[in-house]
Amino acid sequence: MKIRTLSAAVALAAFAAAPASAETFRVDITHSSFVFAANHIGYTDVYGLFREWGGEFTFDPKAPENTKVRIEVKTESLDTNDHRMQAQGGVRGRNEHLRSADFFNVKEFPTMVFESTKVEKTGEKTGKLHGNVTLLGVTKPVVFDVTFNKVAPHPVPAYKGVLTAGFTITGTIKRTDWGMKFGVPAVSDEVKLMIGVEAQEKK
Repeated sequence: MKIRTLSAAVALAAFAAAPASAETFRVDITHSSFVFAANHIGYTDVYGLFREWGGEFTFDPKAPENTKVRIEVKTESLDTNDHRMQAQGGVRGRNEHLRSADFFNVKEFPTMVFESTKVEKTGEKTGKLHGNVTLLGVTKPVVFDVTFNKVAPHPVPAYKGVLTAGFTITGTIKRTDWGMKFGVPAVSDEVKLMIGVEAQEKK
């Protein structure tokens, strides 16, 4: 499962315009998104998102390779806009099915966790984030790509100038690596991940 996630982004901030010492940032879930997509029988990609997730990362601009990130996702919060499927008389909604033991088994495994292990700089504003994802009781290594967008004091008065960082993370994972085999290949093994992150310095 190759997820490209927050930590790489953090490291990149360090290269670009980071503060003068190690800082801890917390994800602003109101302005962040965790989107996934799986292909349906070759016709098209079906998109969904997690509504409840968050985390923190710490980095030192003098040693971005020491960046540490931990992200937790509440798998029950997944949403694939399945109300139309239910309206068409489906036996059960897609969200309900995805929460079942066929897929995320949210009752037994309510969280998915990412913890970083290494960060690599690949360009002026790009990098790779290495880490481990724990899902369905299985931990596997992953690598994500990230683009650093911006780090600066927040311009909106309500944020009182708090240092804010923004990143775009993309990647592809294979869900069968975590034992999620139901529906393959009609529902693709490969799942695309698109994560937009806005995070504020933790005070």
